[in-house]
Amino acid sequence: MYINKYQSPLGEIVMASDGKSLRGLWIYGQKYFGDILPDKCEEKDLHVFNITKTWLDIYFSGEAPDFTPPVFLEGSRFRLGVWEILMDIPYGRVMTYGEIANIMAGKMGVDKMSPQAVGGAVGHNPISIIVPCHRVVGSNGSLTGYAGGIDKKVKLLELEKVNMEKLFMPKKGTAL
Repeated sequence: MYINKYQSPLGEIVMASDGKSLRGLWIYGQKYFGDILPDKCEEKDLHVFNITKTWLDIYFSGEAPDFTPPVFLEGSRFRLGVWEILMDIPYGRVMTYGEIANIMAGKMGVDKMSPQAVGGAVGHNPISIIVPCHRVVGSNGSLTGYAGGIDKKVKLLELEKVNMEKLFMPKKGTAL
């Protein structure tokens, strides 16, 4: 596993790759930071990191990139399903944990799915920003559950020009 770093407006971003695909992207210090990394990684310049840096440059300039770096996500069928839904949330839009739970219930052939279970999968997304977990909000519009911190979630949504009028900071104990 290889790593590389990117200086963003949100702080340092650490990227991880197997040499071919992006396997992780974390804002330094976020919850679950580097949880897929082995104890020792080599810092290296790789083509996939250059593609990812180009994507991040476009994104942080306030534009929607028209490509996605090659990514490899590894997880349970449930987590992979949730992360696939995240990839379909358009730039500048949000979706609720409940909406994702309903989609996942259909995919898994069950009547109901817990928004909290979806929240767990969203929170463990190893490729922040590119797999846009920041675009998921509580059913009541609360800006809850971002591993990088709510302040960074707000900045990412503002960068994407999301209408923030109906979104708000959660109070302790707010449901997803």
